[in-house]
Amino acid sequence: MSKTLKLLNKEIKLSSSPLSFFFLAFTLMTFIPGYPILISQFFICLGLFQTFQRGREANDIIYTVLLPVPKKDVVKARYIFVLFIESIDFILITIFTLIRMIFLKDSAPYPTNALMNANLFYLGFSLLILALFNSVFVAGFFKTGYYFSKPFITFIVLSFLIVLASEILHHLPNMQFLSCRGFENLGLQLIFLFSSLAIFVVLTILGQAYSQKKFCKIDL
Repeated sequence: MSKTLKLLNKEIKLSSSPLSFFFLAFTLMTFIPGYPILISQFFICLGLFQTFQRGREANDIIYTVLLPVPKKDVVKARYIFVLFIESIDFILITIFTLIRMIFLKDSAPYPTNALMNANLFYLGFSLLILALFNSVFVAGFFKTGYYFSKPFITFIVLSFLIVLASEILHHLPNMQFLSCRGFENLGLQLIFLFSSLAIFVVLTILGQAYSQKKFCKIDL
């Protein structure tokens, strides 16, 4: 078994909270009309937050540091687990979004939905929220390896600003395309999606590098 798989195995079996997996069910919110569906991504992050909280109470970080592994791998292990959950989340919301765009786009009550519809813009906004979690909360936690209230509150504020922006922008003149129900303006949808993916990758890499740098300096 590779080192990466061993780290992921350790996180799943010893460190993770069951709520991190249970909250994946909130991806089904993608189907809810008349509701800010981006909130589903906040619940995914809330589930991951439970793993950090559970680990702190169980002194998981101290236990992991005592293992014969470099301190930077302690950070890497947690990032691997976070990305594992986020990957499952993104695969699920992508499947549900395509179902809405292909099969349900004209089904009631979606045509009269006043809030953001599930489309590729929704997937892009979702990636931005996950990018914030990885770079603001996770990186903020590893500054101390213990305190997480301030970075999580900061993440909440920033993520809800994205949710608010997603629900306001498509009501502005000439911006209605942001809430299209199908593949209209496909070029713009793809540009936004891949731009958001690039931001997600860059912020996650920077967040992990920052976390490893700070965590290696901590005297636990």
